Amino acid sequence: MLKVTIKDFSYPNTPEVLILKDIVFSLKEGEHLVVLGESGCGKSTLLHLIYGLLHLENGLLFWKEKQLLGPQHNLVPGELVMKLVAQEFNVMPFISVAENIATHLKRNNKEQDAARVDELLEVVALQEYKNTKVKNLSGGQKQRVALAKALANTPEVILLDEPFSNIDTFRKNKLRRNLYGYLKDNNITCITATHDSDEALGFADTILMLRDGTKEMMGSPQEIISNLKTPYQAGFFGSGSVIDTRVFKGVKKGSLRTVLPYELKISKTPTAVSGVVLKQYFKGHYYEVQVQTPEGVLFLNHPTLLEEKTKVYLELVRKP
Repeated sequence: MLKVTIKDFSYPNTPEVLILKDIVFSLKEGEHLVVLGESGCGKSTLLHLIYGLLHLENGLLFWKEKQLLGPQHNLVPGELVMKLVAQEFNVMPFISVAENIATHLKRNNKEQDAARVDELLEVVALQEYKNTKVKNLSGGQKQRVALAKALANTPEVILLDEPFSNIDTFRKNKLRRNLYGYLKDNNITCITATHDSDEALGFADTILMLRDGTKEMMGSPQEIISNLKTPYQAGFFGSGSVIDTRVFKGVKKGSLRTVLPYELKISKTPTAVSGVVLKQYFKGHYYEVQVQTPEGVLFLNHPTLLEEKTKVYLELVRKP
């Protein structure tokens, strides 16, 4: 089990600036935690502390029963049971993709090493680039080499810092399924730092949302999406609308809360909430509609294009 207790953390050159404060969580073997937050909220710093690149003065870190003591106690920074895939790729440009992946292997058995390299090339979908020098790859391909290289010796914990940031969307979805499926199959504990809500909802066991270095929310994807209360929280998952839910007929108790576009729909009959269509944004199989109401601007999803300035009545799809 990974246990993380961070009372506070500041960089030595700016001790007055708190980067992280009151971060506490634990993970079982094989679990996947997604740390979700905007740029600069402390996600990368959290991974660097866990891995042992930064010294934690006020807090404790444990993997199983062993305390992780950080760079002041380890000759080489970084825990042996862990691998960190940082935003700066740790790859060697002048050797091939296969040779990069094999650098962490023990080289005792050539056939086993070759099979291991082929297995990881399949996980990151780089089979056809096996013998290509890394310097000739794109940024996204180099990122996939770094992922495979980190997995070569099957770490017990892998820390991923924006692991798909340079990868094309059409390839990203398959790669995420391959990678996170592989980690689950091999019982590898994973922490992913990202601002991508699709990644968080689709692959996390638990989501830790950070804001300015503190815990904003924490829970399962289902718990998180069901308890969004502020525009910041909802902003990761869509165009949130802050409303008093009691304005909707039939909702007897409620309060100010953030409603996502899929929670509102246009009613076929008059309701207590009406508005005028301002703008519409095509999303593929639906439109996100911006509606001006007396309660403010609300967003909702609708299957077809509406005429602008049309008066519409709104209702909640999911009542609190």
